[in-house]
Amino acid sequence: MDKKNALRAGALAAGTTLMMLLMSSPALALTRDDGDDPGQGLSVIETLGLYVVAPIGLFVVIAGLVWVLDRSKDRGDTTSSNITVRGEAAKAG
Repeated sequence: MDKKNALRAGALAAGTTLMMLLMSSPALALTRDDGDDPGQGLSVIETLGLYVVAPIGLFVVIAGLVWVLDRSKDRGDTTSSNITVRGEAAKAG
């Protein structure tokens, strides 16, 4: 029974993949559509700036704003600072 289900799942996955590939073939067309007016391509520097540097910079700005504007007080665990370990108590006493 498990072998049958695995075969069925594999056939379904293969069929779905094949249908997706067949349906996406117009996306790979080399002819231009009516009204298609692409601009100039981006250089390597522009591409890296747009897709690497800009998101990292945006992340740093947002993280910095959150860090600076965080109004919460000390969020440390106050209970663990009151516990004295036996070894430390013997040294102190």
